Amino acid sequence: MSTHLQHLARRLVNGAGTLTRRQARRLTAWIRAGRRADLTGLAAVLGCILRALLAALGLYLLWRLIRACPNLLWFLVPVWCWRAIRAAPRTVAEQAPEDVPEEPQPDPRDAVLRLLYEALGDRPAMYLSDVLQHLQEKGHGEGWKVADLRARLEALDIPVEMRLKTGGRGASRGVVRAQLPPLPEGLGAAPSSTASTAA
Repeated sequence: MSTHLQHLARRLVNGAGTLTRRQARRLTAWIRAGRRADLTGLAAVLGCILRALLAALGLYLLWRLIRACPNLLWFLVPVWCWRAIRAAPRTVAEQAPEDVPEEPQPDPRDAVLRLLYEALGDRPAMYLSDVLQHLQEKGHGEGWKVADLRARLEALDIPVEMRLKTGGRGASRGVVRAQLPPLPEGLGAAPSSTASTAA
C-alpha cells in the first residue's frame, strides 16, 4: 500500500471513531433534553423515554430500508467515509506517516467544559447569558454575544438546553449539569487566573 493510501486509511479510521462518538453524544444529549426539570419521578423522564423509543424506531426503519433496498449502501457508505475523513482530528489528518508524533495538544472541548463547570459551581443549571457574563468577568470570550457562545458550544458537541427554566425566570437557552459530559480525570474545575483561547 502506498504512503498516500496508508495516510488516507489512517484518516478514515480515526475520523470514523470521532464521527461515531460525536453522533452518539448528540443523540444522548437529545434524549436527555427530554427530561422535565419542573417534574419529578417517572413523569420527569417520560420525555427521555419517548425520545429513546423514537431513536430506536428510526434506526429500525433505516435497517429495514437498507434490507429492502441494499443499493442505498452505494450512496450511504461513500457519504459516511467522506464525513469520517473530514472529521479526522487535525493533528492526525495533517501528520505524514513518517513524521515523528507531536506532543498531544490540549483538547479545547475539555478546556470549555472546565470553564462551564467552574461557572456552574453548585448550581444544577445556568442560562447562557449568565455563563457568558461569568466567562467575560474571568477574561474569556471578550466581545462575544450569547449566540457566539451557543455556536461555540454546539461546535464542540456540548449540549445546550433550548428551553431552560431556572431561578423562577422564563425559558431560555442554557446548560444543565446533568447533560454535560464529565471532565477527564485530573482536570478539575478550578478557577483560572488567565484568559483562555478556548472560549
